[in-house]
Amino acid sequence: TVPLGDAGGPSGDPATPLGTAPAGLPDPVGLPGPAAKAARRTGLLVTLVLGGLTALPPLSMDMYLPALPAVTDSLSAPAATIQLTLTACLAGMALGQLVVGPMSDRWGRRKPLLLGMVVYVLATAICALAPTAELLIGFRLLQGLAGAAGIVIARAVVRDLYDGVEMARFFSTLMLISGVAPIIAPLIGGQVLRVTDWRGIFVVLTGVGIALTLVVWKWLHETLPPAARHTGGVTDALRTMRGLLADRVFTGYMVAGGLAFAVLFAYIAASPFVVQEIYGASPQTFSLLFGLNSIGLIVVGQINGKLLVGRFRLDKVLGFGLAVIVLAAVALLLMTTGVFGEVGLVPVAAGLFVLMSAMGLAMPNTNAQALMRTKHAAGSASALLGTSSFLIGAIASPLVGIAGEDTAVPMAVVQVVCAVAAVGCFLLLCRPWQRAGREAGGL
Repeated sequence: TVPLGDAGGPSGDPATPLGTAPAGLPDPVGLPGPAAKAARRTGLLVTLVLGGLTALPPLSMDMYLPALPAVTDSLSAPAATIQLTLTACLAGMALGQLVVGPMSDRWGRRKPLLLGMVVYVLATAICALAPTAELLIGFRLLQGLAGAAGIVIARAVVRDLYDGVEMARFFSTLMLISGVAPIIAPLIGGQVLRVTDWRGIFVVLTGVGIALTLVVWKWLHETLPPAARHTGGVTDALRTMRGLLADRVFTGYMVAGGLAFAVLFAYIAASPFVVQEIYGASPQTFSLLFGLNSIGLIVVGQINGKLLVGRFRLDKVLGFGLAVIVLAAVALLLMTTGVFGEVGLVPVAAGLFVLMSAMGLAMPNTNAQALMRTKHAAGSASALLGTSSFLIGAIASPLVGIAGEDTAVPMAVVQVVCAVAAVGCFLLLCRPWQRAGREAGGL
């Protein structure tokens, strides 16, 4: 069974970290000066490695975004079909996490991670050679299945090392590092398109995958000791996941986070066509706007980790972030349906900026609150969190192109529906006011 705490669950507020250094490495607390400095350097290195792993999904997605119209022309396929290449990658990442998460609880974090990274490199290289849209979709699915290892195990490693406020802060730090990826990825993709075609983007991604695999192999130490690993097989893994899903609060954070991710991915899937096809911007202009939105997400994420976490209850911060997302999505819907008349790119870009920035309050806090519900099945819990997010995002992706390339209304409708549903799950399942009443001295 998986210990999930009482019905109210942990508060997610002031707590101490379970550890601050990977297994086998010194903890800086109480160490003499040189040893403490070495431990801090090691901790920084682990942070950078985990940041690279969490940056891999946005790299895989966002470098490719400026090329979507070009891929449509190159492979002579409709936009909705090419958007399925995003859906396939997301679905692969979702399903792969269900496998890799329990594997990492049983065999440790390093071996499943390295295996996944090797397969990711091979699949990405094959994507560069795909002659048809159907084959590209298939190889993107394999790329996602393998890339899932980095996503789920990075979160599990954080859960191995931290708890409470420290875990929420670490997730915000990871957002700072991994947030650089969506800023530079479209810029890199746009520049690659200046000198080659969309296939060159996958060549670059292959090189990134090789470099990250070597870094993981050399510097990421095992964080789950043998004594803490699960020994059961598939049946035990399914029983563990069933126990997690039976926890109403965990499920509430999981689904709310997945729906918030769907709002984000509706933007990711639709924005290349909205910005470039509807408003006539160049791939480079789209890349700059995308990078600006990512900066907003990073800045708000750092405000969350440095200023808000520890001073306010995580549920309050999360609720505020979800409310802003709803308001931004409604504003976009009103603009795209013509309620305000004919609007240009600037107002729409402003709405998207606010929406993306608010994700810096929603995403790290849903992950932290959900993972605080369990310590002894971090891999399985991380797998469920990632799978729900990517599956819901994969469902939302093709819906944004259902009315063709000439309207942004489907994107806004999907965002409003998912944002409102996220708020509903947060209120109905997590019931933060009940847990706040049980917390002595909560803000």
